[in-house]
Amino acid sequence: MRRQITFLAIGFFCLPILLRGQAITSVSSWISSSPEKTWEKRSNVKLTTVNTKDIVDFEVFPASLEQKIDGFGGCFNELGWDALNAIKPEQRVQVLKDLFDQATGCKFSICRMPIGANDYSVDWYSLNETKGDFEMKNFSISRDKQRLIPYIKAAQKYRPDLKVWASPWCPPSWLKVNNHYACTSDAKFNDLPKESQGIEMTTQFRMEPEYLKAYALYFRKFIEAYRMEGIPIFAVHVQNEMNSCQVFPSCVWRPEDLNTFIGKYLGPELKKTNAELWLGTVERPQFERVNIMLSDPISSKYIKGVGFQWAGKGAIAAIHQAYPSLKLMQSETECGNGSNDWTAAEYTFGLMKHYLNNGANAYMYWNMVLDETGKSQWGWKQNSMISITKSTGVVVYNPEFYLMKQLSRSVLPLSHKIKSSGSYERNICFLSPDRKKLIVLINNIENTNKDIHVKIADQLLVATLKPHSINTFEVGLK
Repeated sequence: MRRQITFLAIGFFCLPILLRGQAITSVSSWISSSPEKTWEKRSNVKLTTVNTKDIVDFEVFPASLEQKIDGFGGCFNELGWDALNAIKPEQRVQVLKDLFDQATGCKFSICRMPIGANDYSVDWYSLNETKGDFEMKNFSISRDKQRLIPYIKAAQKYRPDLKVWASPWCPPSWLKVNNHYACTSDAKFNDLPKESQGIEMTTQFRMEPEYLKAYALYFRKFIEAYRMEGIPIFAVHVQNEMNSCQVFPSCVWRPEDLNTFIGKYLGPELKKTNAELWLGTVERPQFERVNIMLSDPISSKYIKGVGFQWAGKGAIAAIHQAYPSLKLMQSETECGNGSNDWTAAEYTFGLMKHYLNNGANAYMYWNMVLDETGKSQWGWKQNSMISITKSTGVVVYNPEFYLMKQLSRSVLPLSHKIKSSGSYERNICFLSPDRKKLIVLINNIENTNKDIHVKIADQLLVATLKPHSINTFEVGLK
């Protein structure tokens, strides 16, 4: 029986290495995307026996298994669904297939959503703005039925087993000490009085027991309501960017106060739902802040994983070293400034390498779809995988679409991250669940063609990659 090894490369080329007792038979396919041409079928791959004089750029070690991969995806946001509804139904179907279809699309398997408003909502809202409703009698997901639920259900048509996790950017405003969704005052974007602004490491949530209990109930009601809609929420992260004081929906927490909320209220309440509780999303590099919660004997027993984004990339390595069996996630890729260019894709490749090399089990893109402006309602212009010009219906697939597709289409859930070593460090390697393929991503950031040499046991794979290209190679094994 023939087996295959799959390789992805971004600029560099990726080459396989043998599983013990197996041999390479052929290179069966090579898909390349570059600024000049995307998703191009290429050939001219040379396979030779290694000798001592050969150049070797890196070697792949499929027997050196690291973390299992849970999957890849993006975030369902209101503005994304609005953009999709500006195009013809057949165009919308094609976009959704390109993201989620298991035959031709990105095969996204795990995605994020907000609980209430985030910065890419149409405007501020929560699921219960009735002040003093501690029993959550007025809790409602009616707003979500306009955009988020249709968006997710449209994706489920092509990925019925799609896993969805959620996090709040902000609790209902009456649960905060400033009674407002924002933390930073800016007259251009919100009406928060300056005297009501928050600061980092000062909790904005009202820490009285009745407020904490009500908020835990809010989480449970969200999970139960979505399950009634046919959308099982497999996990919640307790707070998006718990340290960041923003002009858009946000809520700062001290680690010690999150311990109280998780250990005494949210953890026990979520036990009733069987949904996982994750500590996230962490956007600061201080190991100590995260460790306060992970080392707490009460709250830590409820925490199933940690999500990292932005400057949180500075903490993931230390957390992985201290807690090697804990699940980790890159929860939101850095969004750029709306350039949607190949430089942004190559920067994101570097983020992928960092997070996956430091134990991340999943990698999340941020906005899968936006309109041509890329702007949030709070003034930030950001990148997206796909851009839609509302006035004309033109759909553009940006470079990061191809980067994500070449990762998620080949690296399936239950694949393993594996070790590689060599002078070409911008590579990421995986072993498929059935152990019949190696998947290797490589980034060539050079402006010229690059000859790549990868050692595969006693053989050498050689190919010439285009400048700034993304490549996927599949190599047969016997």
